[in-house]
Amino acid sequence: MAENQAGEKVRIDETLPSELESVDAAEETVVGIATEAGFPEDELHRIGMAVREAMVNAVVHGNRYSARKKVRLRVLEGPGRIEITIGDEGEGFEMETVPDPLSEENLLRHSGRGLLLIQAFMDAVDVRKTGTVGTEITMVKRLSASGG
Repeated sequence: MAENQAGEKVRIDETLPSELESVDAAEETVVGIATEAGFPEDELHRIGMAVREAMVNAVVHGNRYSARKKVRLRVLEGPGRIEITIGDEGEGFEMETVPDPLSEENLLRHSGRGLLLIQAFMDAVDVRKTGTVGTEITMVKRLSASGG
């Protein structure tokens, strides 16, 4: 594994098919890396849920299950942190256009809470359109100084 100047190692950089099986595979892979990095059990659960939500968004909402479209999963491990990037090949969106899931008119909707959960579970989240096609979400989780 190569290290960059910040001491980060690329642990995984792969392309997955747009199918729900990829959601499970990505979650298992990332939680395994986070386990090796020393994250405690409660943080592993949060990381797994964030990855699951981001992967479902990529497969279902971004790529719309299209067999022609792929999901990219990249994990960097650095000193005391893990960075996960998930990208789709869909139409893309801007965060400002996502309805607030906590507003009264959206409380009973069946979808729309994934990004809120991701932001609650991770230390930093960046969502951006990747040019003319696709959306990429980068999530960072840091090990606490106390180790948990």
